[in-house]
Amino acid sequence: QVHLVEFGGGLVQPGGSLRLSCAASGSGFRVYDMGWYRQAPGKQRELVARITNGGATNYADSVKGRFTISRDNVNDMVYLQMNSLKPEDTAVYYCNAGLFGATQGWGRGTQVTVSS
Repeated sequence: QVHLVEFGGGLVQPGGSLRLSCAASGSGFRVYDMGWYRQAPGKQRELVARITNGGATNYADSVKGRFTISRDNVNDMVYLQMNSLKPEDTAVYYCNAGLFGATQGWGRGTQVTVSS
């Protein structure tokens, strides 16, 4: 299993930007598919962005063109650059590691609040 820790959340005004980071520890980071999920109050956790071990990416329609996921296989990190933030992006954001479709670990989450 992999241990994941997210950081970089906070309070930002609409239209602003944040960069979330996820640090992974444990062996084999480069083989994992990595994802960012979010969960808003009263809603189910949803996939925001995903990057495969080969670097292919996909995004939820609601964040396409605004968010960018990337990974650093040297330092075992995954990032989520979030631009043009909207109040509806407010949620707890979680980092996820997967292997052949099976979850290998979740982080504890980092709060993102978009409000004026």
